Amino acid sequence: MATASTTLTQETGLRGKLDAFFVSMGQGFNAYLERRARTEQIEALNAKSDAELAKLGITRDAIPAYVFRDLFYI
Repeated sequence: MATASTTLTQETGLRGKLDAFFVSMGQGFNAYLERRARTEQIEALNAKSDAELAKLGITRDAIPAYVFRDLFYI
């Protein structure tokens, strides 16, 4: 039986610090874009009339659940 081990090396110095900085910025930016897109979707649905929402098959109080349906399984 053969085993393989992988050793991850962490880069130090300026390049490592820059990499870490941009990784953290990217994660924060992605979260911001996701939140903004969902907020805009909620606002757009809230602007619709109850009749328009009914055509979509949702009620006004179910808008948040509808927008975040991909994150929750109920």
